[in-house]
Amino acid sequence: MLETGIESKKSNLSEIGIKDAKVHWNLTPDELTTISLEKGMVQETSTGAVTVNTGEFTGRSPQDRFIVKDDITKDAVWWGNINIPFEPAKFDALYERVTEYLSGKEIYARDSYVCADPKYRTNVRVVTEFPWSNMFCYNMFLRPTEEEIENFDPEWTVVCAPSFMAVPDRDGTRQHNFAILNFGRKIALVGGTGYTGEMKKGIFSALNFILPHQKDTLAMHCSANVGEKGDTAIFFGLSGTGKTTLSADPNRKLIGDDEHGWTSENTVFNFEGGCYAKVIDLTEEKEPDIWNAIKPGALLENITFKGDSNEPDYESGEITENTRVSYPIYHIDNIQVPSVGENPKNIFFLTCDASGVLPPISKLTPGQAMFHFISGYTAKVAGTEAGITEPVAAFSACFGAPFMPLHPTKYAEMLGEKMQAAGVNVWLVNTGWSGGAYGTGSRMKLKYTRAMITAALEGQLDDVSYTTHEVFGLAMPNECPDVPTELLSPKNTWEDKSAYDKEANKLAVKFNENFVKFEDYANEEILAGRPTPQ
Repeated sequence: MLETGIESKKSNLSEIGIKDAKVHWNLTPDELTTISLEKGMVQETSTGAVTVNTGEFTGRSPQDRFIVKDDITKDAVWWGNINIPFEPAKFDALYERVTEYLSGKEIYARDSYVCADPKYRTNVRVVTEFPWSNMFCYNMFLRPTEEEIENFDPEWTVVCAPSFMAVPDRDGTRQHNFAILNFGRKIALVGGTGYTGEMKKGIFSALNFILPHQKDTLAMHCSANVGEKGDTAIFFGLSGTGKTTLSADPNRKLIGDDEHGWTSENTVFNFEGGCYAKVIDLTEEKEPDIWNAIKPGALLENITFKGDSNEPDYESGEITENTRVSYPIYHIDNIQVPSVGENPKNIFFLTCDASGVLPPISKLTPGQAMFHFISGYTAKVAGTEAGITEPVAAFSACFGAPFMPLHPTKYAEMLGEKMQAAGVNVWLVNTGWSGGAYGTGSRMKLKYTRAMITAALEGQLDDVSYTTHEVFGLAMPNECPDVPTELLSPKNTWEDKSAYDKEANKLAVKFNENFVKFEDYANEEILAGRPTPQ
């Protein structure tokens, strides 16, 4: 092989089936940017960042995500339409075809790791067909030093070949794209899609299996930050609910924006080394940290430009509503180094309620907290998945079912134990609609959501009076600094109160119908957290 860059002593890709390739090892973002520009794969923007069009897929494709069913996974994984089984022999044959496809080509390899807590560090080698895919992994995974690279020994391998198209009848896939996890061989295989998030979520899903199942550590789809007094806050929520935005707080240090572990040693650590933020409707005023992070080294996805300029048009969803940017976490000034915090004091469940029913903030009892965690209600917003063009009500267990290989009750039990031991406050925050459902009401203003979260973090909601929601039983504060009082009770924001009651009962029924499949696992305290339709 013809090889360039900084290599490990164990850098022979022929061992994983790739032969006679021109391999670029551990290139810097500047080098990857230059190559991507020279090959016409990306465009430079006015900020110095580059942007790429990921092609056919501009979001994850959940129906094309598979897990190899073998001795490790067959009795542990929660199989179904989220965790779809894949035959080991089919994987071996498909993997051989992908590595044969990459052999002889110019490719890009990177040595990286995940898990900021050294006790849980997992080395990951990434091999990509395209330079910009490799740049994404530089941004998103943790970066070893040159000295560490010299003796780097990978535990997991990611192989990404966007131009390779599977043949479903031969390869066992649903269509030509695929993202497959093989725990026996410790490989994440991605093909037929240029959407970079498939690589990130592949490794996240692997950790969601390994950490709870083998290392007594809760894996969480959440963001986290820490205050001046060392108080950690966790934000659960699916894509589009505000995890990245709300954890980027100028008064608190960012631990991470998407994926974390909560250990038995009472620490919370980031899995990643970067952020993958939505940029639709991004403004400097609303999200200065993200805005300022979009500079050389950042990789924008699927944006368009204003007129004939190279200035990003963040208002445009012409290609997709799921416009994104990846950047290394050090592009943000106010970060926790290393990305580890102590036991959390506050947990926020973020939901984007398209029905406009749920309060903008409410305090949960322990039973309600577990009920809402297992339920994981939100609306899938435009662009987060292929085919989603407007909000669709959805229940995603643990606020991350698409990435959870184990049964949801495993994560819920662990969270319940940790919440009780840490004595945390748990809040449900609706970043969705107020004054009516989607199409009638309006999206909750970010400045008000920030003010409510700040008030919770600073203890300003500890001594105020609360009103109980008549259907959901949630404790709604009657006042909150810097937030109009009339917004705090959602019914007050609807002109037609009877229409609100009807919608609230309708949503409550959906909650209870969804929870039926979990009832056998729930204790009386959790069952008491269910809404009571009138």
